[in-house]
Amino acid sequence: MTDDKSNILRGIGAAPGLAIAKAYLFKKERESINQGYIEDIDDAIKSLDEALDRSRKELGKIFSLAIDKLGEKRASIFEAQIMILDDPVLIENIKKRINDEKRYPEYIVDDEISKYQKLMDEVNESYMKERSLDIADIKNRIIRNLKQKKWKSRITQEVIVVTDNLTPADSVLFTRANARGYVTNFGGLTSHAAIIARSLNVPAVVGVHEATVKINDGETIIIDGFKGIVVVNPTEEQLAKYEERVQKLHIYDKELALLKDQPAVTSDGKKIALLSNLDLFEEMDMIVQNGADGVGLVRTEQVFEEYAQFPSEEEQYKFYSEIAKKIYPNNAIIRALDIGGDKVLPFDVKEANPFLGWRGIRFLLDNRPLFKTQIRAVLRASTNRNIKFMLPMIASIVEIRQSRKLIEECKKELDAERIHYDSDMQVGIMIEVPSAAVMANEFAAEADFMSIGTNDLIQYLLAVDRGNEIVSGLYQEFHPAVIRSLEHIIREGKIKDKFVSICGEMASDPIAIPLLVGLGLDSLSLSPAQLPVTKRIIRSISYKEVKNLADECLKLETECEIKDKLNHFFNEKIEEQIRTSYL
Repeated sequence: MTDDKSNILRGIGAAPGLAIAKAYLFKKERESINQGYIEDIDDAIKSLDEALDRSRKELGKIFSLAIDKLGEKRASIFEAQIMILDDPVLIENIKKRINDEKRYPEYIVDDEISKYQKLMDEVNESYMKERSLDIADIKNRIIRNLKQKKWKSRITQEVIVVTDNLTPADSVLFTRANARGYVTNFGGLTSHAAIIARSLNVPAVVGVHEATVKINDGETIIIDGFKGIVVVNPTEEQLAKYEERVQKLHIYDKELALLKDQPAVTSDGKKIALLSNLDLFEEMDMIVQNGADGVGLVRTEQVFEEYAQFPSEEEQYKFYSEIAKKIYPNNAIIRALDIGGDKVLPFDVKEANPFLGWRGIRFLLDNRPLFKTQIRAVLRASTNRNIKFMLPMIASIVEIRQSRKLIEECKKELDAERIHYDSDMQVGIMIEVPSAAVMANEFAAEADFMSIGTNDLIQYLLAVDRGNEIVSGLYQEFHPAVIRSLEHIIREGKIKDKFVSICGEMASDPIAIPLLVGLGLDSLSLSPAQLPVTKRIIRSISYKEVKNLADECLKLETECEIKDKLNHFFNEKIEEQIRTSYL
């Protein structure tokens, strides 16, 4: 969408960074499909085999380039695409249809592979829709090679690519061809193109909707991957501002890299554990590279989304074990499957208000075999004693006790099977429901640690759906009720001598960091990209000062008053370098 009377487009900041360059509108050529009939079946089959072979060679080259740029783990995206080309069932079906129907190979390829695309598109889940793009890329590659056409980038200078969406192959090839950034109409944080952009440190803003309509080829644009902003035909003032930010960011990034092994400690000695949220396993390298003290939230929905059915215990165990191994000796907090609400349920369940319905721990306790499968996998992955388990959407003490009972059942089963696990694995809870916030003291007595999920807590406290554009302005992270609730949760957790962290989007807001530290939090868990600047902010503040700041904010009665005070503090006390580079 566009800001009123401005030249600013807004989307999702999928890969952090800044870039200024000419726009290159990339429109994929739609190959015409000949639906006619053929006379020579053998010649058609031969053409198909040659096209498949060329497609394999192309992807093989891209795979080699991706290994060089991304490493083997992330380059496996292309290995998966190559496997589709080698799928004997798919290839046999295509050849059989060519033989039976006597139609052009390009028609059969388009029709057969489109069936798989349609299945993924019909799933009401963004992750599956994005995976369908990868299937489409394979289909179009085969058709293009059947017509003996070659991919051409036509990029001769540094540009920012503007397009509907990008396949993984496009992302790698464009980066090789001087692409400075990506702007797409569609896509989200979990798209392969977004993952690759983050891996290559190429800024990207996705989900801009009308980017290809509102940006003309050759226009100067600015891409701000931190804020999810695209500036079209910037004014002299905007251009000067961003050119200064780009220069300072280059210098600042070098300085931040030197902090990797330094602790996040205030100027007067208060240590804050800086953890990272993990949405995709591909982010693990960035988490380690940016010096996280551990993983504060593993969103296990990712594992479940990657499978057509619920993943088995063994499949989950391998995933959790990889995380534990990668982050060792630091800890990883694995959250139990948090499904429902804005995350699609695996069953055809229609709820009038899913946010207040069958979600989180309620769903898990109603599906105990599924819950126990996950618990067993987490326990088995805990042998290095660096795994913690966290329960989502807890609203009553009974839910904690029932969950702990299931965990004990799983431990007994593993004992009987002589399978090793950490018998002292800590079990914590998410505080994101008002009942849990009000009874924080009692809930803390039942849990080993607590993590505040501000995203849901704020919307439940203020009765505001954060995804509803009509009332989104009422979703206020600095509302006095939110600040006082945070203070209450932290204080009650400390009384019970429990570790208290925060893992919502508020933890990634630079303006909020001094307040959160002042409220007494032990830890912040945020996106991997935000770790370095957050560490720098913490090292530049005094705990005594931010505690006084928090005390003053607790006395204020409106969100505007609190925001004004926080902005004033930030402008007065935080290093000028941080403000101009990132804000």
